Amino acid sequence: MEPQRDGEGESPGPGAGGAPGDGSHAESGEPPFTLSLQEQPSIPVLLAVPHAGRAYPPGLLARMRHPGLASLRLEDRFIDLVAQEVARETGAALLIAHAPRAMIDLNRTPDDMDWEMIVGGAPGNAARLSAGSRARNGLGLIPRRLPGIGELWQRRMPRDELETRLARVHRPYHAALAQALEHLRDRWGTALLIDLHSMPPLGPKNGPDGAPDFVVGDRFGASCASHLSAAALHHFSEVGRAVAHNRPYAGGYVLDQHGAPARGIHAMQIEVCRSAYLNARLSEVGPGLPVVARVLAALVRRLAGELAAGWGMAQAAE
Repeated sequence: MEPQRDGEGESPGPGAGGAPGDGSHAESGEPPFTLSLQEQPSIPVLLAVPHAGRAYPPGLLARMRHPGLASLRLEDRFIDLVAQEVARETGAALLIAHAPRAMIDLNRTPDDMDWEMIVGGAPGNAARLSAGSRARNGLGLIPRRLPGIGELWQRRMPRDELETRLARVHRPYHAALAQALEHLRDRWGTALLIDLHSMPPLGPKNGPDGAPDFVVGDRFGASCASHLSAAALHHFSEVGRAVAHNRPYAGGYVLDQHGAPARGIHAMQIEVCRSAYLNARLSEVGPGLPVVARVLAALVRRLAGELAAGWGMAQAAE
């Protein structure tokens, strides 16, 4: 299979050209995502970063009420730089979204939409397409509001623009992710997706009940084999970093869509506290970034070894 790269390989779909100023990713001049995947990958691990995109089209920024503050709050700020360093150190495949979360959230289902944001509302059966829980809280497929900021947009969006964003960004990204995992599985007989995110500090770090630096999510065991999740939790504990499991982040659409342990494709979400690798204002890279990258690189190597050992045992049993 020829790996898909740089957002190529899928027709953009109806209306995907993007008119000037419409806020579509075509206006930014950058690909919506990039995929780095060797024809003969050295380990069966794919790192994916769906929420760190910083390529804001001018038309999108012009529609935002508070573009600077909202972008800072929505982004998994610079976690892609951590992922790039981990991929360099380990040889893991790497998928990075450049389209910002403000444009479309790649960790949401296509129908988790607040249809009041759309001119004309929901198409077809409005009851069937009622907003999901995340959309009702303001963070659906197209983010609508944030605590302390309120409404993000100056006006509603035309329905065909939503379809453009799905056709140009959301569907191609998930197609590339699925193909990359199949490529790894074809090569190794198994594959692991690490969906990398960052989180705001969850509380004070001091004391036995201090807030975690990392949260491992596996959809409560549905998206990943338990021994892989256990290995991840043990790794963080062994290197002296506080870690939590599935709470408060168990994973979302990415894990639901791509995790298939019965087929040998595992998916794990890892949340990294922003204070661990950003500066005190959580706005720029801080001195902790290389340290976090080393911790995660060691984790990737450990999990790759767990995968290879498990595949070897499975082969021996056949």
